[in-house]
Amino acid sequence: MNVSIINIGDELLIGQVVNTNASTMSKMLVAAGMDVKETAVIADDRDAILSSLSRCLAKTDAVLITGGLGPTKDDITKKVLCEFFDSHLVENEEALNNVKRIFEARGYELTPINRQQAWVPECCTMVNNVLGTAPCMWFEQNGKVVISMPGVPFEMEHLMRTEIVPRLQQHFRTGHIINKNILVQGIGESFLSDLIEPWELALPKTIRLAYLPQAGMVKLRLTARGDDRDLLQKQIADAVNSLYPIAGQYIVGEDCETLTELVHKTLTANGHTLATAESCTGGAIASRLTALSGASVYFRGGIVAYSNEVKECALGVQHTVLEQHGAVSEETVRQMAEGARRHLGADYAIATSGIAGPTGGTPDKPVGTVWIAVSGPIGTETRLKKFGDDRLRTIDRTCNEAFAMLINILNRK
Repeated sequence: MNVSIINIGDELLIGQVVNTNASTMSKMLVAAGMDVKETAVIADDRDAILSSLSRCLAKTDAVLITGGLGPTKDDITKKVLCEFFDSHLVENEEALNNVKRIFEARGYELTPINRQQAWVPECCTMVNNVLGTAPCMWFEQNGKVVISMPGVPFEMEHLMRTEIVPRLQQHFRTGHIINKNILVQGIGESFLSDLIEPWELALPKTIRLAYLPQAGMVKLRLTARGDDRDLLQKQIADAVNSLYPIAGQYIVGEDCETLTELVHKTLTANGHTLATAESCTGGAIASRLTALSGASVYFRGGIVAYSNEVKECALGVQHTVLEQHGAVSEETVRQMAEGARRHLGADYAIATSGIAGPTGGTPDKPVGTVWIAVSGPIGTETRLKKFGDDRLRTIDRTCNEAFAMLINILNRK
């Protein structure tokens, strides 16, 4: 089954609001066995809506639309859908009761303009939006489906999960799509492609491979499509098993979107604790870990030791080490990691110190020079990296390099 997504909103086109809806919807649809062929962002404009809808319907089985369903004059989606399906707006009793319920719960008076939220095209099937006042609308024409949803992300996501995806699966009797992520670190995308080319060419026709580069790593995504789920799972498993003899030294994990998730999953499973001591990354490592629910199970805490004084006082880095070797050095980052592990009572600790730039570099230590250390029960490992002169990219790559180091150490146990 093929699907198109249309996200409506002038605020999306001018960059005022980031369009997260397309990503969320695509992930949910693909996980449910549907193939997303196109996503489009268009203005709150009659001609744009009509032309995009016609184009998408011509090549896909279903079109999912978000946005333009508010009570104000610039929200025109319902009116344009009436024009497209040769229908007219009528007040829907179930939708009206939902609007009244929400306004009463918030202590608001139901005004005539807000009552219009309950108007829907007569030809549609109204799907109640229990989290908001804008209803969801389901249209069918010539065996194809058009679904219009509110653009508010949490309302759309709830509707997709509880109503839309299950209805689409039942309506179209979708096949199966199985995704498998493999996280690769320590080799560039082009070198990886050359290394695994014979393996890639030997993949079954039911499996498609995608290279998804991130800062300092590559995510390989295997996607299998077909009607026999058991066969697809076997083909994916066989493909992954045959990859390890070729590229196993670079594979750090599976079934996660990011290295942060992999660290989270690994530490949660094995019961070890972690602390951080960060200089050039400025707390980015700790922030990524604590952004995931459940990090308190393993994350003891972190120290952002940006100045030398804090490195000495909070982490126990020796003054003579800083004088002789500098803040960006193997000796300093080693003592930072060991100090964080000791003072915060963790099984493992990550430390970073570098020159993120664009200023601060020297001939001996140019911008992008980073030292990373991981300290654990059997010792401390360090690594020197040169990440270039882009500050944010250096921070991103340092985080991923540190996570990969930690995962490799944990996997030796």
